[in-house]
This record gives sequence, structure tokens and C-alpha cells, in this order.
Amino acid sequence: MSVLTGRLRRQSLKITGPRAAILEILRASPRPLTNKQILEALPTGQCDLATVYRSMHLLEKMQMVKRCHFHDGASRFQLIAEGDDGHHHHLVCTRCSEVVEIEQCFPVELEKQIATENGYRSVTHKLEFFGVCPTCQE
Repeated sequence: MSVLTGRLRRQSLKITGPRAAILEILRASPRPLTNKQILEALPTGQCDLATVYRSMHLLEKMQMVKRCHFHDGASRFQLIAEGDDGHHHHLVCTRCSEVVEIEQCFPVELEKQIATENGYRSVTHKLEFFGVCPTCQE
């Protein structure tokens, strides 16, 4: 946690109670969370939804969190370790919205081939997989 708060301090930002609590919730979560999920995980009265939105905007601007979109209309946020580019993929249940982080990725050679064949430069990708999780299959 001190590494996370140190990143804020280096930008001359205060470590408020809500910011520290939000960082701890994101650090402990194995999956990306919506603003509402973050608020629900906070102790009652710690802060309001507007504070969560402002905090997430700040953390995203500082590249401490990555915003994820899973086509359900809700942005989700995941903590990014310092020095990490945040590049990874997810498998999302289309029924309950459970999210699983996928370790596998496309080879760099495929990106280079796609770029070359289409005359592009600096090609990257973002890929999300969707399906029905084991729990929802029952």
C-alpha cells in the first residue's frame, strides 16, 4: 500500500481517507470493479459516489488504474502496478458479468504482420472474450 500512496505523494497529491480506502479495495480485488462496486466495498459514510468518480478519474489520469469496457455500459477499473502498461485481456460472463483475467496474448509478430499488411505503425490490440461462466451454466 505504501508503494501506491508514494505514487500519489510524488505528484504532490494528498493521501485522503477515501483515496487510501479506494486504493486498498482495488489492490485487494482480483477483477476490475465499477464505481458502484467500489462504493459498496467502502465502509458506510466513508465517501459518496461523486468522490469515487473523481478519485477514479484522478487515478486514471495518473495511470494508476486502467479503465475496462465490457459492453454492458459500465466502466470498470483495475489497479496497474508501477511500470506495468496494463495490457491484458479478460473473459466476461454474458449473464452475471463475472470477469476472469486471461494471461495469454497474441504474439508481437502478429501485430507487426497486421501493421505491415495494412500500412499502419504502432499497432496494439485490446481483446475481450465473452461467454457463459460455469456458475451460470448450472
